[in-house]
Amino acid sequence: MKVPEEELAELRSRINAARWPEKETVADISQGVQLATIQELARYWATDYDWRKFEARLNAQPQFITNIDGLDIHFMHIRSKHEDALPLIITHGWPGSIVELMKIIDPLTNPTAYGAKASDAFHLVIPSLPGYGLSGKPTATGWGPVRIASAWIELMKRIGYKKYVAQGGDWGAMVTDLMAVQAPPGLVGIHSNMPGTVPPYIDKALQAGNPLPSGLSAEEWRACMQLHFVYNHIGYAEMMGTRPQTLTGLVDSPVGLAAFMLDHDACSLELISQAFAGNPGGLSRDDVLDNITLYWLTKTAISSARLYWENKFSFFDVKGVSTIPVAVSVFPYELYQAPKSWAEQAYPNLIYYNMLDKGGHFAAWEQPQLFSAELRAAFKILR
Repeated sequence: MKVPEEELAELRSRINAARWPEKETVADISQGVQLATIQELARYWATDYDWRKFEARLNAQPQFITNIDGLDIHFMHIRSKHEDALPLIITHGWPGSIVELMKIIDPLTNPTAYGAKASDAFHLVIPSLPGYGLSGKPTATGWGPVRIASAWIELMKRIGYKKYVAQGGDWGAMVTDLMAVQAPPGLVGIHSNMPGTVPPYIDKALQAGNPLPSGLSAEEWRACMQLHFVYNHIGYAEMMGTRPQTLTGLVDSPVGLAAFMLDHDACSLELISQAFAGNPGGLSRDDVLDNITLYWLTKTAISSARLYWENKFSFFDVKGVSTIPVAVSVFPYELYQAPKSWAEQAYPNLIYYNMLDKGGHFAAWEQPQLFSAELRAAFKILR
């Protein structure tokens, strides 16, 4: 990828021409992205941020385009120097991209440099979802999670891997679940950091605002309360799921795009807000802007949003994985913490379950070493 300098100059010009709303009338993030956060993001984006640094990192990775089912699919394919490495396909989500997976490439392909064993190595395949990043943009309907799962199965077959595992979070979690539902030859296990475990009757009750069943454990009740909050605070998903084309302003205004992408979930917004207030945690200002800038330069705000319109599944309920071995890592600041009891019901062949003490929705991006260690542990018995 080589972006013309005039496109970067235009981006800076548009940022500098932003029209600002008045300050929020509350002292927290309950009304959304705070004015001070987005203004500091814009200042840094227009004056200090260097896209070329990320562009060089991206271009250092082996990248390919292949046409599957009539659509160009972009993917990185990084082979470990350890020949017995286990092939792994990892799928990102929204508002993420392959950017959120860059930090785990070296720990997974080169484990001996991080205190792990050569036998822990992975060969990595990291595709961009249709309509995201450098993949093609569907020009007709039909590219929902099931079709993407089928495309990923074909991708791994085309590369030539006869035995592999799959991993995903956010949309990637759903796609990975649906790969396991299809249970193709060669797929020997999956890992999820946003698993689909919610019993359908509970999921429906939460979405409808109906009473919950009695007899829930403390962990199940906590998960229900987390999901209740999520279902009442995902206006972005409702908009993209019903009227994605109306979000045309996101392709016209970089500041508008940034604000919309920042407000995915409360914990992530708090983390990002701290970074732009000078207190970076798991994500830096450059991390955040690498991802937003990729969306801007590829003009994928609308094409990525259409995945919500195409989706016919509930985000968190059981998808029907029956035979494939499944590993689950539960991060404390994920949208919900899947109870082990639900995971055991959702995945009859659950081989690994672990609750961690740090990390959130963008676990691979925020906590790459911890996330990499989870994948090594999760897939150890499948090698």
